[in-house]
Amino acid sequence: MVEELVTAGIALASAGVVYVSAAARVVKQYERGVVLRLGKLTQAVRGPGFTMIVPGVDRMRKVNMQIVTMPVPAQEGITHDNVTVRVDAVVYFKVVDAADAVVKVEDYRFAVSQVAQTSLRSIIGKSDLDDLLSNREKLNQGLEVMIDSPALGWGVQIDRVEIKDVSLPETMKRSMARQAEATRDRRARVINADAELQASKKLAEAAQAMSDQPAALQLRLLQTVVAVAAEKNSTLVLPFPVELLRFLERSGLQAQASTEAQARTEAHERQRSAAAGPLSGTAPGSEAALGLEELPEAEELP
Repeated sequence: MVEELVTAGIALASAGVVYVSAAARVVKQYERGVVLRLGKLTQAVRGPGFTMIVPGVDRMRKVNMQIVTMPVPAQEGITHDNVTVRVDAVVYFKVVDAADAVVKVEDYRFAVSQVAQTSLRSIIGKSDLDDLLSNREKLNQGLEVMIDSPALGWGVQIDRVEIKDVSLPETMKRSMARQAEATRDRRARVINADAELQASKKLAEAAQAMSDQPAALQLRLLQTVVAVAAEKNSTLVLPFPVELLRFLERSGLQAQASTEAQARTEAHERQRSAAAGPLSGTAPGSEAALGLEELPEAEELP
């Protein structure tokens, strides 16, 4: 009798151990347990910790509640301004309702991935190339709204969407490089022209100031000589007064004018001597008058 009771107790304990091992479940802190009893969803979602289910009747599925980082494969499309680009992105999302993530969608990860790809292609077709390159914040917000709208019904919340990279064709890269280079050249020319304009205005003011004080020009000449002599070179600078050059120029012009006047006078004298031969019978007064009439007016020397 005792042996039978011992045997029954051991069998009962063994059955209890087997039952507990089959029914015991451990849910981690970042997970939630969704229990389906005979294929029907139970009301309570099991929280983190130790929990029990009915073996053979209940099935529990654990859902990760952490933020998931999902890369979106690169999508190739044509922008609104007819430029072929290749864009990839990354999506950050998390499950906010474990029951909906299990019941309302077969695989919420795959569903979010497909919606992200289609939304990315749609954003590419609606946007210009400049927006993809410079205005990504606005595109990220639009892409987040497009993905989050259907995902809310699956118990999934889109936390953030970021466009990672925009790949352009090589021809477009070269065209953009030429455009940027031309823009930089234009800016450089404008800056140089502005600098020359300002320098010319300052030089004009300096020339006006030096013209009032002739000694200032001489001082500036001496400063230039000092600046040239400070450098180690073989250049020899000899200051030469500008007034002396002007005096020599005026003297040369006066000498040339005198020579021309003398040559014209000699020519007229020869003409008078030649004309005096045929007119030998003429009175001296008339001959003198004739000579005076033929003599041209003397030109004023400069």
